[in-house]
Amino acid sequence: MWIRPVVMMAYGLIILIILPLCAVKFQQNGMSPQMQAWFTSGIFVLMALPITFWEITQHLVHYNKPYLQRYIIRILWMVPIYALNAWLALTFPKTGIYLDTCRECYEAYVIYNFMIFLLNFLHYEMDMSSTLETRPPVKYIFPLCCFPPCPAGKYFIQACKHGILQYTVIRPVTTLVSLITELLGVYGEGKFSPTCAYPYVVAINNASQFVAMYALVLFYQANKEELAPMKPIAKFLCIKAVVFFSFFQSVIIAILTYIGIITDSFAAPGSDVAEVGRSLQNFLICIEMFIASVAHYFAFSHKPYVDMAAQQVPCCLSFMSMWDVSDVRQDVSDHIRHVGKFLELVSYYLFYICDEKRILNIHTVKPASNNIVRT
Repeated sequence: MWIRPVVMMAYGLIILIILPLCAVKFQQNGMSPQMQAWFTSGIFVLMALPITFWEITQHLVHYNKPYLQRYIIRILWMVPIYALNAWLALTFPKTGIYLDTCRECYEAYVIYNFMIFLLNFLHYEMDMSSTLETRPPVKYIFPLCCFPPCPAGKYFIQACKHGILQYTVIRPVTTLVSLITELLGVYGEGKFSPTCAYPYVVAINNASQFVAMYALVLFYQANKEELAPMKPIAKFLCIKAVVFFSFFQSVIIAILTYIGIITDSFAAPGSDVAEVGRSLQNFLICIEMFIASVAHYFAFSHKPYVDMAAQQVPCCLSFMSMWDVSDVRQDVSDHIRHVGKFLELVSYYLFYICDEKRILNIHTVKPASNNIVRT
C-alpha cells in the first residue's frame, strides 16, 4: 500500500528537477539540433521509466514465485539502465565511454538471467528435472547442422548454460579492455584500423554474442513444446531486440560514420568525429527504450503471478531478494572452473601428441653401428 505512492512521489520529484534543468539548458545554449535531440530523447526516457518501474513494483508486491520473478525483475531493470545511461551520455558526452561500461556489462547479465529463468520454469513449473535426462539427442541448427547430434540431458543443458555464461564473462572483460585502451588513447572507437583496439573488441564481442545466441536458440528449439505455456517467443524477442540489436546497431553506425555517411552534424558542439556515432546511438536507444518498456510490460507481465490467496511476501524482503547475486557468483565460478578443466585437458592432449611424436622419432633413428645395445 505504501510502495506505490512512494514510487509516484519519487518520480514526480525527478520530473520537478529535470524540467528546470531543461529550462536552464535551453537558456544557456538555445535550441540547437543537439539540444533538440537531447530534449526529445529525455521525453522518451521520462515516458519509459514509469512503465517499467510500475511493472517492477507489481512484481515486488505479488512476489509469489521468487524462483521466476527474481530473474524477471533483473531483466526489467534493463530498460531504466539503458535509457538513463544513454540520456546521461547525451547530457555529458565526454563521459559516454565510461557510462557505456555499466550498460554493456548489464547486457551479459540479462542474457544469463533469461537462461536461468527458462531453466527454472522447466524444473519448478513443468517438473522436468528427470525427463530432461531421457531426451533423444538434440540436432544442431544452422550453421552447425552438419555436426552430429548433441547428447541430451544434463550434458546438453550444461553446454547451453556454459555457452551463455562465456558471454557473461567475456563481455565485462572486453568492456574493461575498451575502458583501459580508451584511457591509453589507443581504443579508436569507430575506427577500423589494425592499430586500434576497437575492431578487435568488436570481433570478440560479435563471436561471443553469436555463441550465446546460438546456445539460447538451441535450448529453446529442444524444449519449445514444454516452454509454450510461458509464451517464450515474445520474451525472447524482447531480449534479442534490446541486447543484440543495440550492439549491431552501434556497429552499423560506426561503419556509416567511418565511411562518411554520418557527418558531425549529429554530434554535440565541440566534440570530435569519434563521438558522432556514440551520440546517435544513445539518441536511438532513448527512443527504443520506450518501445521496449511497453513490450516488456506485456511480455513479462506480473498478472500470471497474482495470487491473493497465497501468503504475501513483505515488499522489503522481495526487494532485498532482487539484489541477491549469490547465484550469479556461483555459476560464474563453476563456468571458470569448467573452462580451466577444459584447457587442462587440451594441454594434456597436446603434450601427449608431442610426446608420442618424440618417442616415434627416437625409435625411427637408425643406429650408427651394430654395437649399440637397445634398452
